[in-house]
Amino acid sequence: MGPDLINGIPAHVLFVHFVVILVPLTALALILCAALPSVMRRFGLALPALALVSLISVPLTTNAGEWLERHVDSDALVRKHTELGEELLPWVVALFLAATAVWWSYHHTAHRTPDAGGSTSTVAIPLRITAAVLSLVVGVGAGVQVYRIGESGAKAAWHDAYSSTAHSNRDRPASVGGHPSPGTALVDNDTASSPSA
Repeated sequence: MGPDLINGIPAHVLFVHFVVILVPLTALALILCAALPSVMRRFGLALPALALVSLISVPLTTNAGEWLERHVDSDALVRKHTELGEELLPWVVALFLAATAVWWSYHHTAHRTPDAGGSTSTVAIPLRITAAVLSLVVGVGAGVQVYRIGESGAKAAWHDAYSSTAHSNRDRPASVGGHPSPGTALVDNDTASSPSA
C-alpha cells in the first residue's frame, strides 16, 4: 500500500508521527467546529480536508506497521500494539464522517439563511447540540485510542532497550539528545559482562 522503508528506516516509525499529530488535531478541530459556529466559519472546507488526510494516514501507518511486525521479534507487547492499531481505523472513519457532516450542515445552513447573521433557528440548536455531543464522543474516542496505541507501541519498542540505572562506563560513543548515536546498541551494564583487564 505504501513504502515499507524510507532511507533505510522502517516507514511505520516515521508515519506514526502523522497519526499521533493529525488524529488528535482533527478530533479537537471537529469538537470546536461542532460546538462553535464561529470556529466552523473560519475552518470551512479545511475541517473535512484535515479529517481526510488523517484518514489516509492511518492505513498507510498500519500497513507499514504490519510490515515492521513481520521483521521484528514477536512478543506479547508487539501483538498488543498491533491489535490496538487495527482498532483505530473505525474511529478515524467516524471522525471523517462527522467532520464532513458538520461542515456540510454548517455550509447548508449558512447558505439557506445568509441574512441570519448570528441567529439560530429552532432546528439549528438541537442539530448543533447533537453534532457537538457526537463530535465529542468520536473525538475523545479517537484521541484515547491513539494514546492507547502509542503507549503500547512505546512499551513494545523500549521495554528492554534501556537500563533503569545510569551508566558509569562511557566507553561507547556519546548520545545525542538522550538517544544513542547511530550504530550503537544500548547495553544494560547490570547484565553485561565486564571486560577483563
